[in-house]
Amino acid sequence: MRLCLWALVLGSVVAAPAALAQAGPAEIQNATLRRAIRAYDNVDFNQALALGRQALRERLTAPERARAYELLGFVHGATSQPDSCIAAFREMILLDPDRELPRASGRINGYFQAALSQVLVVRQLQVDSAEFVAGQGYVPIRFTVTSSARVRTRAVSGTTTILIDSTITVGQVNLRWPAQLPSGEPVPAGRYAIQVEARGAGQSLFGAARQVEITQGVVDTVAHLTALPGYEYLPETEIPPQSWRPLGLAFLYTGAATAGALALQGSLDARGGALAVVAVGTLVTGFVASLRQPAPQPAEANILYNQLLREQLSRRNAEIQRENVARRQAVQIRVVPVGGGGS
Repeated sequence: MRLCLWALVLGSVVAAPAALAQAGPAEIQNATLRRAIRAYDNVDFNQALALGRQALRERLTAPERARAYELLGFVHGATSQPDSCIAAFREMILLDPDRELPRASGRINGYFQAALSQVLVVRQLQVDSAEFVAGQGYVPIRFTVTSSARVRTRAVSGTTTILIDSTITVGQVNLRWPAQLPSGEPVPAGRYAIQVEARGAGQSLFGAARQVEITQGVVDTVAHLTALPGYEYLPETEIPPQSWRPLGLAFLYTGAATAGALALQGSLDARGGALAVVAVGTLVTGFVASLRQPAPQPAEANILYNQLLREQLSRRNAEIQRENVARRQAVQIRVVPVGGGGS
């Protein structure tokens, strides 16, 4: 029975030792804490507990102190001491609110979540990079509040403080800051601290902050159009199709002249040669006139179409001109997180 219980304890923490050795800072300077972690890795929980407590009485950096409480939490969790485990995790969270547990059993993760619910902290404060025209975009800000609290979010630069949001909330919070002053003007360029202050019902207070750099720039103008996309001007003159009308008229006139000559039978013999010459000349003239390239003529439909196209182009360029006037007065805002805490 005792063997089965010991196997159950080992099974509850079998995934934790290797992960615990990797948690926190890359190196631990305190020798006692290093020995405590090695004892835990060797499943010597009594030794790990004693050395962990001893390390907390020595001079430790803040990350090392958080690491020591994390170790105690794992030891108490592995030895089925939930109250002590939760208490150790609470201390760890207060020292390092953004700390996440390394790979561990579901039971120990449950103790960690219970510890989170018992303290008021702001975790995972993130300020994303952004670029937008002032008044037409926003800076994404998100964080998690572990307990119900009055949460105020501000942007602070020197003596300038801008209230971004104030609400009573718990859990995940997503804010959109337009980077504007109360007057509606864009915030001046410079370095700002995005500060989140959470005050609980018991007057417990916790704050977190992230630094961002805000720069201003000009907004690019739009070039005027020389043509409307998808539309082209049409030729305003056109050449009529080939016409055989002159040759037809020549035949008509020649026939009329021949008919008149036949009516004057008496003089036909005398003037027959001259009539034939005139007839042939008329037909040749008509044929040559029919072969001549017609002169270009105005294309009325195309002229009207081009006129409408020019009016549309002029109207669109007038709109672009007005838009560019507004763009020259606009301000481009660029927000870049400084250090960690952004994306």
